[in-house]
Amino acid sequence: MVDFLQAVAAGISSGCIYGLVAIGVVLIYKATEVVNFAQGELMMIGAFLAFTFIVLTGLPYWVAFILMVALMALFGMGLDRILIRPLVGYPTFSIVMVTIGFGILARSIVSVIPGWGTETYGFHTPFVDQYTKLGELVLSNEQLAVIGIALILIIGLFCFFRFTRIGIAMQAVSENQLAATYMGISVKNVFSLIWALSAAVAGFAGILLAPITFVHVNMGFLGLKAFPAAVLGGLSSVPGAIVGGLVIGITESLAGLYLPIGWKDMAAYIILILVLIIRPEGIFGNKERKKV
Repeated sequence: MVDFLQAVAAGISSGCIYGLVAIGVVLIYKATEVVNFAQGELMMIGAFLAFTFIVLTGLPYWVAFILMVALMALFGMGLDRILIRPLVGYPTFSIVMVTIGFGILARSIVSVIPGWGTETYGFHTPFVDQYTKLGELVLSNEQLAVIGIALILIIGLFCFFRFTRIGIAMQAVSENQLAATYMGISVKNVFSLIWALSAAVAGFAGILLAPITFVHVNMGFLGLKAFPAAVLGGLSSVPGAIVGGLVIGITESLAGLYLPIGWKDMAAYIILILVLIIRPEGIFGNKERKKV
């Protein structure tokens, strides 16, 4: 039972990270109907920025955390205006291919930047080598910090979308762009803000994941787990992204404990296929019908 609970706790921790990356995917898809396949690379860039601020410049962890998130928000806004906005009006497939191309380009550029490159890096956090005992259960404070910070971010996003004018405008654009325009909302500016928010959330995931998997140029591939999480919860549901991430994380952790080697990486996709067979729109997704 202790091993089971340890595995569940580790799964919740990693599931929170998958869920955060999935939130970025959902935010962009809900507003623009575009799947951003570079979300994992945004997470990777956020981790490298955190490494730069903490290790190379010696900034305190929390100062680096805030600075990295702010820079990632600006980066996401610039990404929308430089790469995505010129493609408005073109087929959605064109924009999807641009996000895939940007992901490849980002890995290539990061690999040649002095101080980054292809090496594997790490940095200390305020929670390193600290543990909390609950009876026989021993939990790493890094895992608890990931869960706690993710929970704070989720509550913050809920309040942002529920009680702020910008958040309400984002919801309006995601529901009906034409109606939002008639109400005086600048859809282009809202798109930029959504990309900024998505990149900032990816940065959150990157700095939380870095102490677990370390910082390296291929860590963006871990973001691929966000797509099963987003689809599992429903591509139009932010709460569904978190639930999907937790399902993927816990399933992966338990598969690594009880199943032979190799099943851990497959388990998430098997769960995804089974759920989509039963409920194609995802757990929290809305069923849509079109007349043809």
